[in-house]
Amino acid sequence: MPPAPDAARPLNDRALRYFLAVVRLGSIRAAAEALHVAPSAISRQIAELETSCGALLLERLPRGVVATEAGRLVAEHAQRQQDEATALTDRLRQLRGLQQGIVQICCGAGFLPDLMENALAGFAREFPGISYRIVLGTTDAITAAVAAGETDIGLAYNPTAHADVRTVVKAHQPIRAILPPGHEMTGHRKPVSLRSFAYEATALLPADHGIRQLIGRAEANGGFRLIARLESASFEAHRQFVTAGMGVAFLPEFVVFPELRDKLVTALPLSDPLLAEAMVHLQVRVARRLPAATETLLHWLGERLLALHPAPSLP
Repeated sequence: MPPAPDAARPLNDRALRYFLAVVRLGSIRAAAEALHVAPSAISRQIAELETSCGALLLERLPRGVVATEAGRLVAEHAQRQQDEATALTDRLRQLRGLQQGIVQICCGAGFLPDLMENALAGFAREFPGISYRIVLGTTDAITAAVAAGETDIGLAYNPTAHADVRTVVKAHQPIRAILPPGHEMTGHRKPVSLRSFAYEATALLPADHGIRQLIGRAEANGGFRLIARLESASFEAHRQFVTAGMGVAFLPEFVVFPELRDKLVTALPLSDPLLAEAMVHLQVRVARRLPAATETLLHWLGERLLALHPAPSLP
């Protein structure tokens, strides 16, 4: 039976913070480790929160816990309170004339050169009081972090739709064949199919990466498999694989822009529809009031990131 509600007792801020951590991390023990408190303290606060709400908020499973329907409502309320507190602190800073704050960004590793060179370097000069916390993740992890309020801004390649995530800017960034110097297809005027590289040495990303999954679907549709001479999550390894003449990689142009600019590699369009229609998304959480530092950086990224400007049309 759910506990009887205690209408006279307001919801405790600490209990809400503990509860939100438990829902995000999936267990009381994990939340206790993250918050540096005893599990018993979290259990006690949640029990009191359930009494205040008059409802069971967590369903205990063999491996962790999940929020009940009432628990999801309380977690949403706790997240709104956390967002409002952040926004209040930010507005108070503005009243004192401070340009300070920390912006959290979650993105794929392939965005880093573009993010650092074309966006954050100039932003840091313009707003020296703002700091950044950058976390790398897969496409699904990025979208999940934005939806859960664990990051301020997400920069994701070809993500799926999520009810709690809003795309602020998106741009067409197809996967290209990145060719080494002297490759026989350099100078091709028309797009070629991925199958054209079925017998060549290639660099591929790990199976859980969004780009690799798109390539895998194109392979399945065409009934062939690429020869993975190199498999690595490191985009730097892919760049060096190609510039050293070891083989071909398959990446969006913004990942290898310095090499394209310096004519160390060539980008060849691919005709496979799955690869030709991929998009980059700049994401935030739905209905969140963004702090001023985050809002300012969001506009800055939209204007300056190469990844958020459509790649050249196919010839």
